[in-house]
Amino acid sequence: MLQNVSMKRTKVLGFIFLSLIVFACSTSDNGGGTSEVEDNFNRSAMLVNWADNIIIPAHNAFNIEVAAMVQASTVFTESPSEVNLQSLRSAWKNAYLAFQSVSMFEIGKAEELNFRNRLNVYPTDVQKIEENVASNTYNFSLPSNIAIQGFPAIDYMINGLAETDAEIVAYYNSDATTGYNGYLNKLTTTILELSTTVLNDWEGSYRNSFVAATSSSATGSVDKLVNDFLFYYEKSLRAGKIGIPAGVFSADPLPEKVEAFYSKEIGKDLLLAAITASKDFFNGKSFTSTTEGESLKSYLDFLNTIKNGDDLSALINNQFNVSKSKAEELLNDLALQVTTDNSKMTATYDELQRNVILLKVDMLQALSINVDFVDADGD
Repeated sequence: MLQNVSMKRTKVLGFIFLSLIVFACSTSDNGGGTSEVEDNFNRSAMLVNWADNIIIPAHNAFNIEVAAMVQASTVFTESPSEVNLQSLRSAWKNAYLAFQSVSMFEIGKAEELNFRNRLNVYPTDVQKIEENVASNTYNFSLPSNIAIQGFPAIDYMINGLAETDAEIVAYYNSDATTGYNGYLNKLTTTILELSTTVLNDWEGSYRNSFVAATSSSATGSVDKLVNDFLFYYEKSLRAGKIGIPAGVFSADPLPEKVEAFYSKEIGKDLLLAAITASKDFFNGKSFTSTTEGESLKSYLDFLNTIKNGDDLSALINNQFNVSKSKAEELLNDLALQVTTDNSKMTATYDELQRNVILLKVDMLQALSINVDFVDADGD
C-alpha cells in the first residue's frame, strides 16, 4: 500500500511539473509577458509599407482635399450664393470622406494635437457656436472647444442654419450676421493647419523614427499603431458611427448623434469609407494602387494563425465584407434610419462588433500585443 501511494505521489508530482512547463511555455507565447516575439516576421518591412504606401499618401490626399475646401469656403464667404454654397458642400464632402482614411492613425503629431477629436467630435455644440459667432471670440486650441470645430461644425454652418439654401445664403449676405463668414473660414483654415502640421511631421523626421521602432513592446511602432487602429475601429467606427446613435449604449436611440447630422446625405458614405479604409489597412493595401505589402494580414498568415479550422486573416476579411454589405443596406440619412428602422443600424453594429472579437482578442493574442486602452463603454 505504501509503495502504491509513493508511486501515485511520484506520478502526481511529475504531472504537476509537466503542467508548469507547459503553462510557462504557453504564457511566453500568448503575449502575457513583455518580452519580444522571436518569430522572424519582417516588422520593419511592414512599418515601411504602412508609412510610405498608406499613411503618408493618405495624409497627402487629405491635405489636398482640405485645401480645396478652404478655397471653396473663401469663394463662398466673399460671394455668398447658392451655387457657391453647393460647391463648398461638395468640397466639404470630399475632404470629410478623405478624412476617413487618416482618422485611425492617431500617432505621433496627430496624437499630440488631438487630431481626430478636433476634426470630428459630434454632435457639434450649436448653442456655443452661435454664442461664439455673436461675440466673435473663440480659441479652437482650447480643450473646451472641441465640439465647436471640425467637420461637424462646418456641417451645421453650411447645412443646418436654415431649412432652405436661400435662407442659409442670407445669413452670409446679411450685415447683421457677418460673423458667420469669419467663423466658417476659421473652421476650414484650422483643419488645413492641423492637416499640414501632421503631414509635414510624417514627411519630416517622424517617418524615420516610426519605421525604426521595430521592437515588439509597448513602445514599438507596431504595438502602438495596432492599438490606435483597434481603438479607432472599436470606439470611433463601431460605437461612434453606429452604436451610440442606434442606442446600443443607452436606454433609447439617439438619432441626433449621427455623423453628418445636418447634411442628411453622406452619413452612410462616411461609414462605408471608414470600413473600407480599415480593411485596406489590415491588408496593407497601398493608398494609391491595388498592391498589398507586409501587413497585419500577412503577419497572421506568416504565423499560420488558425481559428476554428480557418485562417484568422480570412475570417477577419470576411467579417469586413459582411459588415460593409450590411452597412450598404442603410439609408444615406442615418438619423432617418434610426427613427424609421433602427433594426438595420443594430444589425450593422452586430457585424462590426464581431470583428472586434477577431481583431482585439484573436489577432492581438497571435501577435503578442497587449491592449493599451481601457474599454469603458459597457460592451
